[in-house]
Amino acid sequence: MTIDQLNEIREETFKTMNLRGLPSDSITGPYEWSVVICMGTGCTSSRSPMIRERLQALIDRDDASERIEIVGSGCFGLCEAGPVVIVHPGGTFYSHLEVEDIDRIYEEHLVGGEPVLDLIYEGAKTEEGLLAYSEVPFTLHQERVALRHSGHIDPENIKEYIALGGYRALHQALFDMTPWSVIDEVTASGLRGRGGGGFPAGRKWHFTRLAEGDEKFVICNADEGDPGAFMDRSILEGDPHTVIEAMIIAGYAVGSHQGYIYIRAEYPIAVHRLEIAIAQATELGLLGDHIFGSDFSFHLELRLGAGAFVCGEETALIASIEGYRGMPTTKPPFPANEGLWKKPTLINNVETFANIPVILSKGAEAFRKIGTEKSPGTKVFALGGKIKNVGLVEVPMGMTLRQVIEDIGGGIPNGKKFKAVQTGGPSGGCIGEKYLDTPIDFDSLTAIGSMMGSGGMIVMDEDNCAVDVARFYMDFIAEESCGKCTPCREGTTRMLEILEDITEGRGDEESIPRLLRLAKTAQRASLCALGQTSANPVLSTIETFREEYEAHIKEKRCPAGVCQELTTYFITDKCIGCTKCARNCPVSCIDGKVKELHVIRQDECIKCGTCQEVCPVDAVIRR
Repeated sequence: MTIDQLNEIREETFKTMNLRGLPSDSITGPYEWSVVICMGTGCTSSRSPMIRERLQALIDRDDASERIEIVGSGCFGLCEAGPVVIVHPGGTFYSHLEVEDIDRIYEEHLVGGEPVLDLIYEGAKTEEGLLAYSEVPFTLHQERVALRHSGHIDPENIKEYIALGGYRALHQALFDMTPWSVIDEVTASGLRGRGGGGFPAGRKWHFTRLAEGDEKFVICNADEGDPGAFMDRSILEGDPHTVIEAMIIAGYAVGSHQGYIYIRAEYPIAVHRLEIAIAQATELGLLGDHIFGSDFSFHLELRLGAGAFVCGEETALIASIEGYRGMPTTKPPFPANEGLWKKPTLINNVETFANIPVILSKGAEAFRKIGTEKSPGTKVFALGGKIKNVGLVEVPMGMTLRQVIEDIGGGIPNGKKFKAVQTGGPSGGCIGEKYLDTPIDFDSLTAIGSMMGSGGMIVMDEDNCAVDVARFYMDFIAEESCGKCTPCREGTTRMLEILEDITEGRGDEESIPRLLRLAKTAQRASLCALGQTSANPVLSTIETFREEYEAHIKEKRCPAGVCQELTTYFITDKCIGCTKCARNCPVSCIDGKVKELHVIRQDECIKCGTCQEVCPVDAVIRR
């Protein structure tokens, strides 16, 4: 592969892509319509592959393959609207589709030329006309760098990645830059690790380059295990080549010729697309020996993890690749000096690598113009929980939590009040309403008792119980502790037991002081970040919602009505005596005659809530 051959692929392939809302340079392509179907995990689980198959069958029936192209893309971002289909030109945004809906889109839009209005995403309909996907509020307020290609290209076609400038940054690095100048450019960009710690990427590359060793390794950490997190997985599903190109560049910069992508086996779509991407890059000579005809060679392999959360910690990840149980080791030595098989090793996560080709192609200064001075660039978040627009978002650092939740997320559904947002996954903290205007950057989130983490952002409303949330995360952390160090192994288990006591009505006046002592001990004495940050859900919820803890302990009451053991159901005088509650009660603990007020026998009630669900007049209340 030469740069001329790369440019030839780019020019030829781009001609077929000009309909997709990309800069076309006045190139006219062969297709009349381009139908982009999300084939990410979320939409795939909602039968988008069947939608694609049905559309292909219709095209084959009418011999329309020269007029209509189908593109299976990565995640568009707005997972709540899935399965998503975008029709270009125009970017018509179809959402919540059933398989049979594609027949109408084909006949009315692709053949008849008129969009099917009742299938279009509700937020794309305005008095002025239809909004393209790129114009709806969810997308409009974002700035995509790491996700720049997802939703635009077929991730299983390397030529489409090349058409949008792919592998040109690699060629630039190999022929126009020295390894040190590559490192200097990454350092100048201010890029900080997106895996959670926020360590400057350039410094890590610098240390690995300086480390002495006859062999060095580059590892991409794709072991994404936070509850509700799907950022790295989506990048790999939608744009695997951006990570591969970045890893080759990193290998050149630090002096490594072998790389590994450590990814969970439970992410089959990402694994499959990585296998295809590695094979395609190798076939074109962009990966392997003498890349672009240079003296530099780099080989890349996948290593599948079994799903242990602790293997997201770099030394535990290294142990897992080596064939040992994934358990962290003390640092120093750091992996940059003594990592995989005791050799110098560079480890960055997926999102960190996804920024590298952009930094080299556009320059460090252009990257620094995005975000804040101390946290340049963007951050990808998995926005979930009690939020209207659940999905994947990428925003410039410095945007506030309120802007993400309200402008992009669409606010809290069903007229409920905002209560808190959990950032940073189980290692993060619950942020209350008074901190909603906090800028999203590494230092600001840490200052209010949370953290950036890998990018999970779970929104809670008034119906969530803060104590139960802390219990949920502590249950996860205790389960995922590797057990190597006592403060984490025992501390998280004891904290979980106390939280269970509180939520089940056994809490006492010493519960909160004991929790605080255990949390601070685990924070100070644990071996790795899993144990050190395990205290965050406890400390942040106690600080922000202490009155809820006290209600559970002193009043044996859950204000949110979530903790079952502290919840009581009553039938009010609104009861019409329809007997529906009594007939549906699984333990038959409701007494009453037809057209008379019914009563729940509290000593027999299992607090399942069935009576409240089935009551036609809302006569059942929960306290």
